[in-house]
Amino acid sequence: MAGTISRGIKAPIIREGDDIVKMTADSVLAAAKEDGFSLQERDVICVTEAVVARADGNYASTEDIATDVKAKLGGDTVGVVFPILSRNRFAICLRGIAKGAKKVVLQLGYPSDEVGNHLFDADLLDESGVNPYTDVLSLEDYRRIFGYVKHPFTGVDYVDYYKGLIEEEGAEAEIIFANHPEVIAKYTKNAICCDTHTRERSKRRILAAGGEKVLTLCEILNESVNGSGFNPQYGLLGSNKATENTVKLFPKNAQEVVEAIQKEILSRTGVKVEAMVYGDGAFKDPVGKIWELADPVVGVGYTDGLMGLPNEVKLKYLADNDFADLKGEELAEAIRKRIKEKEKDLKGSMVSEGTTPRRLTDLIGSLCDLTSGSGDKGTPIVLVQNYFNNYAN
Repeated sequence: MAGTISRGIKAPIIREGDDIVKMTADSVLAAAKEDGFSLQERDVICVTEAVVARADGNYASTEDIATDVKAKLGGDTVGVVFPILSRNRFAICLRGIAKGAKKVVLQLGYPSDEVGNHLFDADLLDESGVNPYTDVLSLEDYRRIFGYVKHPFTGVDYVDYYKGLIEEEGAEAEIIFANHPEVIAKYTKNAICCDTHTRERSKRRILAAGGEKVLTLCEILNESVNGSGFNPQYGLLGSNKATENTVKLFPKNAQEVVEAIQKEILSRTGVKVEAMVYGDGAFKDPVGKIWELADPVVGVGYTDGLMGLPNEVKLKYLADNDFADLKGEELAEAIRKRIKEKEKDLKGSMVSEGTTPRRLTDLIGSLCDLTSGSGDKGTPIVLVQNYFNNYAN
């Protein structure tokens, strides 16, 4: 009778140098034995990116960040454009950038950052008379109009907090508020686009407005600096705070890990599972208005069986339309038969309207992120079962 099952799996505390593949397989198989379930073909073993990067020792210090920033942007004035408002995600990156510059011009979007963290409530913007499409505000303008607003969840005034971080690292701080990235070119020709999902567009617009050395976070620590960790594809993007002076970078070996997990489970059980390393889930908090998606992707690495999109019919549509005159077992059998006979590609078909047209990795990764949480559950591994089953089987 069970449909999709998302099962958090407890694991040992994972440290740098640990064999993440063996520990994952050991934990899943121990849970199966203790809790009385068995692995099936196409079950999905998912591991959070945090422990994969930790086991790999993919860390960097603010000194490493500063060295790279100074080498690539000259060490004078650096624009920092559209950073997200997060102590975990960006504060330590900002320390490193400031350490590698004499002055930082911090450009914040308003009333919120790209992933929904609000500097202030949008209602205040409506009442202020400020036009967010055209108006560029100085720090003085901002304080006069909006005052000192603290984030409702964290209690932090991010404007004051980020300004303080820059100055603590010995750099001069100038803060501006503007929603067009190219505004930064009026203050400095050298900039880092710190937005997560719109970074390439921001870079293009700044260059078109006269920017000269313009990078995204993906181009900082995309190679090792003095033996540091790095990520060749995402650089600093997707990093998290480790200590006050270090960050854990997005894992660079995720694909290697998932393929090894699949192979390890197959050799030990004879069952071919799918495997995935997941980052932030793609969902929005309806109260705080925050998009969880601060990582560049949800599916960091995944086996071949997780490629593609769902191809599903809408049971509600079939029950209300095609088989509206049926009931009971006759209705159930008609729907099962329709599912078994469905076309290989239902895109654009009315019978699939209202199903979720998103990548399997985004859907499964979001499910895993909600299951594992970000606190003290101790389940960095998630086993998803029956995901590819349907009402007909």
